[in-house]
Amino acid sequence: MNKEGHVVNGLLLGIGLAFVLEPSGDAGTVYAVVAVTVPVVLGALFPDVDTAFGAHRKTLHNLPVLGLFVAFPVVFDNLHFVWVGVFTHYVLDIVGSKRGIALFYPLPREYGLPTGVATSSRYANVVTLAVTAAELAAAYALVRVAPGVVASAFRALPAGVAA
Repeated sequence: MNKEGHVVNGLLLGIGLAFVLEPSGDAGTVYAVVAVTVPVVLGALFPDVDTAFGAHRKTLHNLPVLGLFVAFPVVFDNLHFVWVGVFTHYVLDIVGSKRGIALFYPLPREYGLPTGVATSSRYANVVTLAVTAAELAAAYALVRVAPGVVASAFRALPAGVAA
């Protein structure tokens, strides 16, 4: 995807995640929109820094880099949600672009899906919006549906099995 697609994806995903996390629509939601959207957009843009050095879609588009961003808030207690932006950047490049990314860089193989389009394609924005909608649906399912399903499954177990 192109930079515009990553910005649109980050903005929509950040705002959508804020409403998933804080759906009340009051001041708490406004706070969540800022607290989530800013780091998600920053994270969504970060992997393309490798256009200035290294090899694009390789140097900063891989699982070790994502691991650093996942670990950062755990270790330093800041930059929460930046990893979400980095992750969604990867998803958009894997699902939405023809080329894919080198997930296991420095190994050269690039991973992508046949759903991708060229970054200059007239369908690039449609693919970006479709991927963003799927990501928001997955986030909603993980945050709002999965906890209840998991809790129900544990309640259905015989006494002592889940202990």
